[in-house]
Order: sequence, then C-alpha cells, then structure tokens
Amino acid sequence: MAIPWLLALKVIPWGDVIEHAPSVLKAARKLMDRQSAESAQSSATTVDLANEALPSMGELKNRLIAAQGQLDRQAQTQGELALTLAELAEQNARLVSAVETLRVRTRLLLWVTAALVLVVLGLAWR
Repeated sequence: MAIPWLLALKVIPWGDVIEHAPSVLKAARKLMDRQSAESAQSSATTVDLANEALPSMGELKNRLIAAQGQLDRQAQTQGELALTLAELAEQNARLVSAVETLRVRTRLLLWVTAALVLVVLGLAWR
C-alpha cells in the first residue's frame, strides 16, 4: 500500500511545486485584498423596468432592500472564500516546505543506511 504513495511522490515535480507556491500565495493575498477593496466600494445598479408596469414606491423600496441584502450576503460570502483561499495557499506553502524537508531527510537516511551496510559488509569480510 505504501508503494503507490512512494511512486506518486516521485512522479510529482516537487521543484515546480515549490517554485510556484509563493506565487500562488501572493495571488491569493491579492485576491483577498481586491475582494475587500471591492466590497468597500458601493456600486449603483440599474433596474430594467421597460417590460413591466411601473411598481409603486413601496414595492421599489422592498426590492431595493432585498437586492441590497443579497449583495451584502454575496460580498460576505466572497470575502470568506477569499480568506479561505489565502489560508489554503499558506497551508499549501507550509506543506510543500515540509515535504521538501522530508524528501531531503529521506535521501540522507538512504545514504547513511547504504554507508552503514557497506561498513558492516566490510567488517564481515575481514
């Protein structure tokens, strides 16, 4: 069962992943900053009333309140998604760093093990 994982770890281009991790993190932070800047700005929307009879002022006010509430909920959801994306990018960067450290340690362990095997074989040969 461990063999497919080892094969998968060897197939993944870790150099590319490590190289692109900081750019992914920067892009996520830019997205989060842009999202908070856009949510701070208020944009005016127009209503197409050409095909409808003109609604009353009360109905227009209710529609406006409902639309504003929906926009607020969407802005909040997008902000939360941008924050989650930034957190995931940071976690990904930490994970890639940890995997790279483990890869180096594993390679070192294999070299030390090979050296010990050679020493034991050398002693057994004598």
